[in-house]
Amino acid sequence: MAMLRLKPVRATQDLKAPRASTLRGPLPAGAPSDVDRVYGEIFDAAMDRRLLPGAKLTESALCAAFDCSRGTARAALARLAHDKLVAIEPNRGATVWQATPKEVHDVFAMRRALEGVVIDMLTALDDVADRLAPLREMVDREQRAFEQGDRISWLRLSNAFHVELARLLDNHVLTEMLAGLCARTTLIIALGDAPEDSTCSYLEHRDILDCIAGRDAPGARDAMDHHLKDCEQRMDAVPDTGAGLRHPRRHHALTPSI
Repeated sequence: MAMLRLKPVRATQDLKAPRASTLRGPLPAGAPSDVDRVYGEIFDAAMDRRLLPGAKLTESALCAAFDCSRGTARAALARLAHDKLVAIEPNRGATVWQATPKEVHDVFAMRRALEGVVIDMLTALDDVADRLAPLREMVDREQRAFEQGDRISWLRLSNAFHVELARLLDNHVLTEMLAGLCARTTLIIALGDAPEDSTCSYLEHRDILDCIAGRDAPGARDAMDHHLKDCEQRMDAVPDTGAGLRHPRRHHALTPSI
């Protein structure tokens, strides 16, 4: 079983690596509810790979970790299940979503399609080169995070790049859809990926930005397709259990770290 590590972590502050839960849409006004808080903590633990696909999520462990009621834990899990990040099965409880081979194919196919829409819309803008300035600075921080060995910041910035690229279009529906697909992609990659396998992500992100800045839509699409296919192909080496599920490359005992 995958390790259950729920203790929040802090990324290096000067790298400004956003928590994945903050990318999904406008934050509610005022203090978050207990359900919002627990949802965000579980979401971020999965995106940071502190929770691996297949990890069992018991209400008792969540209550102990986040000082919340069983009702709050149950509601947070229900929201995560609605977002396809948690699977809830009768008599088996909740686990972090674990993709089947078909789901891997389907998610990456939709990522390529939606990223292509983003590229086409951006390259049609006269001022796109100016709009990309914050993304270039983000990629610089992504490189620094990798070079400094700050794994959490690096993972967060790598994921945020794609969501923030869509956010430049000021289309909340598009951003929300891509954020959801990015979250599911992160869980898929966690099945068979290791940090050392993806050292060139910031280089590929720069290539994508250069093509978009030059309003070269075909070139940007090719660069994005190469980037995503490289991620998808790493899944070929992940063993299928025979039940349509794949096991994470690393296995750990189910040990709460709170």
